Amino acid sequence: MIIVTGALGFIGSAMVSRLNQAGRNDLILVDDLSRTDKLANIKNKSFHSQVHRNDFEKWIDSHANETDFIFHLGARTDTAEFDKSVFDRLNLNYSKMIWDKCTKYEIPLIYASSAATYGMGELGYDDSHDIVEKLKPLNPYGESKNEFDKWVLKQTATPSFWAGFKFFNVYGPNEYHKSRMASVVFHAYHQISKTGKMKLFRSHHPDFEDGKQLRDFIYVKDVVEVLFYFMQHRNAPGIYNLGTGKARAFLDLALAVFKSLDKEPDITYIDTPVDIRDKYQYFTEANMQKLRNYGYSQVFHSLEDGIYDYVTHYLKKGSYY
Repeated sequence: MIIVTGALGFIGSAMVSRLNQAGRNDLILVDDLSRTDKLANIKNKSFHSQVHRNDFEKWIDSHANETDFIFHLGARTDTAEFDKSVFDRLNLNYSKMIWDKCTKYEIPLIYASSAATYGMGELGYDDSHDIVEKLKPLNPYGESKNEFDKWVLKQTATPSFWAGFKFFNVYGPNEYHKSRMASVVFHAYHQISKTGKMKLFRSHHPDFEDGKQLRDFIYVKDVVEVLFYFMQHRNAPGIYNLGTGKARAFLDLALAVFKSLDKEPDITYIDTPVDIRDKYQYFTEANMQKLRNYGYSQVFHSLEDGIYDYVTHYLKKGSYY
């Protein structure tokens, strides 16, 4: 059996879909099962059973011998949440529990880290283990992810195989439930569909023009493809970046959404809110050489191709991956 935590969520449910495509239906879906707003993400998917995240620690002790692999993709991902105790419980300590169980029972593990660990990018976006201790995330969410990465790198006892992935700006189907934490693509689609216009943040940095702030946007289908590859090719344990390796402007994103909707671009600029202005990232771009050296050679969706697929096949239809 394969376990997916966060299986009702955005990336977790996409991972379930990818495993189904590979013929794997022997899946255990772990999540907060009281979140009925996420049930549509797994409505047409095949799996063995569901386990509430609060019951998982006890459950795995009874089912470890049947477990082939764990994708730990469940986490509290709200970057606007500042109660550190929430992240200690749901991200850091829960992840330590899963690591310890995988170590004890020799279960291979893939877990989700985040590009939020890089903070303002003062040290760049290189997934070298050497800089993990030096990183300065900007919020408790990023801190929780980096604290776990730091803890992992100090462990002498490890699962039979493990890999952590620093997800950059992921967008794509199955994020309907995420509300304000959904991707910029999701919000752009709804704003443009409703008003015919798009508002972007004005630049407050002399090196960047309005709309030319840059992010590494990666389509969720590419994310789960990489994770699936690592399940099959268990070569070098470690922490890896997972972006496209090519930063793109918010203006490019907005134009791609307008094009996918067959609408003429109408873009205006508003000031970046003062309360987030000093922590606003003007550039993120994953160094992807480590992943390529691992042997992963598939080409990622371009921003335009990913947005077209997302808008045309999912957002317009309200469908799921």
